[in-house]
Amino acid sequence: MRTPGPRSKRPANDHSDQPPVTAKRKAEAEKHAVPELVVITGLSGSGKGTVLKALEDLGYYAVDNLPLDLMPKFAELVHDSTRRAALVVDIREGETLKRFPVVFKRIRQRVQTRLLFLEAEDATLLRRFSETRRPHPLGTEQTVSKSIESERQQLATIRALADNIINTSKLNVHELRDLIADEFRGDREESKIRIDITSFGYRYGVPADSDLVFDVRFLPNPNYIPEFKKLTGKHPRVARYIRSFPQTREFMERITDLLIYLLPHYIGEGKSYLTIAFGCTGGHHRSVLIASEIRKRLAHAGYKVKETHRDVGKGP
Repeated sequence: MRTPGPRSKRPANDHSDQPPVTAKRKAEAEKHAVPELVVITGLSGSGKGTVLKALEDLGYYAVDNLPLDLMPKFAELVHDSTRRAALVVDIREGETLKRFPVVFKRIRQRVQTRLLFLEAEDATLLRRFSETRRPHPLGTEQTVSKSIESERQQLATIRALADNIINTSKLNVHELRDLIADEFRGDREESKIRIDITSFGYRYGVPADSDLVFDVRFLPNPNYIPEFKKLTGKHPRVARYIRSFPQTREFMERITDLLIYLLPHYIGEGKSYLTIAFGCTGGHHRSVLIASEIRKRLAHAGYKVKETHRDVGKGP
């Protein structure tokens, strides 16, 4: 149940079929609360409503689309009541959104404040708008694609102020809620970043959303062995063949050490999602085996890792 106050306008795609928050859970969250304001902003269709609901479930007072001019007063109330609160401010604010940087800096002097900026790839946003059949907040006088482009430009200054930038392109509703819960519940560091490890074939291009790309074409290619040609790196015999070379074992050890070193630094910089791509020629053998092995090693180290193989279903 929402605390009485400004009425929240819940998006149609909010997926509010989650279990209700118990009074005991909310009371426990508020017991340990310190004054904090989380401002959620970003691109339309990126999941701001889902994040707001996730924070509400953690005991935050939640307000959607609060007018910008009311934010300073709202921040005062948060400070004086020693409560935690979250609000959404976005492109629906219109022309007054241009004053957000000034207002936000003033608020930050009054209460502990975090700015979350949500975004997603254009193709993902277009798909979401198509699925929900909702118009873009910038109107219907131009295409959704043009509206997304315009919105990115208008929000660029605000994005530069963000404490956390979350790309939700590869996150479903449940994964996004889990990510926010891990971040704001204060769970162990390893849970504060989601890792997507993918294999790909260079002949089909490097995945556009990759943060780190490793080329494994230096490893012996099983594709030249007739009995392996139509199999993948997941097959035990192919995997055993690739692992049999000392350079394979050394590469996996060195990459694992490198990633275990890098990940805490990415977390420290506020990165919440990391895509690591391993590529070979066709994306069937070497990259598949390496991606799978590195996923296991990072999971063993306590990280939340998802494994995908982009090109494994394409012809040899």
